[in-house]
Amino acid sequence: MDRRSFLKTSALGGTAAAATSLAAPAYAQGKRTLTMVTSWPRGFAVLDDAASYMEEMVGAMSDGQLTIEKKAPGELVGALEVFDAVSSGQADMYHSADYYYIGQHPGYAYFTAVPFGGTAQEVTNWYYHGGGEELHDELGTIFNLKGLLAGNSGSQSGGWFRKEIASAADFNGLKFRMPGLGGKVLGKLGASVQNIPGGELYQALSSGALDGLEWVGPMADERAGFQEVAKVYYTAGFHEPGSALAASVNLDVWNDLTPQHQAILRNASMAVTHYQLAETLSNNGAALARLQAQGVKTLQFSDDVWDAFGKASAEVMDENMGDELFAKIRKSFEESLANSASWINKSDGYYVQQRVRVLGG
Repeated sequence: MDRRSFLKTSALGGTAAAATSLAAPAYAQGKRTLTMVTSWPRGFAVLDDAASYMEEMVGAMSDGQLTIEKKAPGELVGALEVFDAVSSGQADMYHSADYYYIGQHPGYAYFTAVPFGGTAQEVTNWYYHGGGEELHDELGTIFNLKGLLAGNSGSQSGGWFRKEIASAADFNGLKFRMPGLGGKVLGKLGASVQNIPGGELYQALSSGALDGLEWVGPMADERAGFQEVAKVYYTAGFHEPGSALAASVNLDVWNDLTPQHQAILRNASMAVTHYQLAETLSNNGAALARLQAQGVKTLQFSDDVWDAFGKASAEVMDENMGDELFAKIRKSFEESLANSASWINKSDGYYVQQRVRVLGG
């Protein structure tokens, strides 16, 4: 008997017991536990933080009537196997980054980050007020998933390198870890791109299996220890200007939940996004200072390298336009991005420029 059948059978049996006994099973009393498989080792800054907040918030918001049992990679399935596990019903939900699953559909990139895409705020604007959530669900129906976003890392760094990048030619032959469509971009520049789970990155970099990698940002990167094995750190990247995290639910499980429990999951996921993003951004500056104190050299890519990123990014995005749903998602995203940027650039963006000019820092 598969797990979903077991849960449904248990629910029916519990309902009958509730009619004849005060000692009814927890499920029959309205309680339910969802197994959430994650792509993050326990304790990983930012990413496992977000998954843990989701677990905590759902339990608190439901007063224990709906709980999440979080599973780290290897406890039920591997780090990059969570999508298939939830799609098939082996687990109830996952916490991961959807751009890991562009092999299932390239449109999933938009629910994490795309090259030269939106900041965290712009992604959130699109998702909740520009049609993004509905498109996540439309994509999810193909794979038996209900989409939820639960977390955002903010702008991710350009990455860790053993040597400085003087030109785009320096990516040729470089063994570099970068998932999603950003990785496809570096592939066009000649890099040997790999998608390695986070828990394996330190060993890969220290052993020489990788020449460089991108991860998240100073807070998460410091905790991962990359500064111990590489000393060149590019602080701005083209690939993930505002990376969302997903906490998607098996669609059969979602449809079987009460409207109240569905609302709790959706609102908890929104709360996680804002809370975890704020925590990350409030800690990145101090973490960066500590990295620099350990001899890490912080740099920015040259304009010529950024131009190469831009040219290759346009090619990668256009290559997927033959897929109708990808084209639909891209159009929606870019329209929302233009609408958001038309005001943000003239307000927040300009204000920050003037604050730096007047006050420094």
